[in-house]
Amino acid sequence: MIDTTSPTIPFLTKPAPIDVALQQEIEQFYYWEAKLLNDRRYPEWFALLADDIHYLMPIRTTRVMREASQEYNGPRDYAHFDEDALQMRQRLRKITSDVSWSENPASRTRHVISNVMVVDGERSGEYETSNVFVVYRNRLERQVDIFAGERKDLLRRTGSDSGFEIVRRTILLDQSTILSNNLSFFF
Repeated sequence: MIDTTSPTIPFLTKPAPIDVALQQEIEQFYYWEAKLLNDRRYPEWFALLADDIHYLMPIRTTRVMREASQEYNGPRDYAHFDEDALQMRQRLRKITSDVSWSENPASRTRHVISNVMVVDGERSGEYETSNVFVVYRNRLERQVDIFAGERKDLLRRTGSDSGFEIVRRTILLDQSTILSNNLSFFF
């Protein structure tokens, strides 16, 4: 099982085999999510989030090998994002308004998702997942940002068209220093 409250704990050394159909279904869910984000279809993307969503991007620091377990802040420390559904809804409202300088004009993004690993969750219909991402972002005329990392999610099966909802997302950036002007988009 993934422990998203302690980001330095590895996902698994070797994931257990799962049903191929489930693997494909979850991968297709992630590809659809990326498409919605890339096309700026934020209301549809927001519908993929559970009402009890926890969206976390801890700050990463560079550490010597003996301090590797302290590379990411803990759950009660500072984070780039540590949001629930209400906070995410407010951020969504801000970036889709005409008065938000950080996204007017809007960024162009490309989310590339890979290395999807799935483990059955503790409860029926919930799945712990890990996937690797690269997000390319172009803004204004010359601003280019590239982010790479891992997302650790808890997905819950639903009766909706998407098939799942994101209950928990922990975003682990590979960068410890972010040179971007802002982080006004979603990962």
